[in-house]
Amino acid sequence: MTDTIPDRLSASPDSPYYNEELLSRGIGVRFKGEERTTVEEYCISEGWVRLAVGKTLDRRGRPMTIKVTGPVEVWIKDSEEDA
Repeated sequence: MTDTIPDRLSASPDSPYYNEELLSRGIGVRFKGEERTTVEEYCISEGWVRLAVGKTLDRRGRPMTIKVTGPVEVWIKDSEEDA
């Protein structure tokens, strides 16, 4: 397995940025200095994340999201456990 973190990653299987192998390993996301667990998608180079808004679902049963801009830091969680 590679430890390369993609610039953009999505938790939705319908997205072209979805990577099941990487998501199963665990991804940590820090947005504006705070670790977030409700991130549905991120883009490091453009500096934004899509955050789930409560428990609200859209008409397709996916979480409603809001796109927020700011500094994004990403790491693979299983690599920090090995260290």
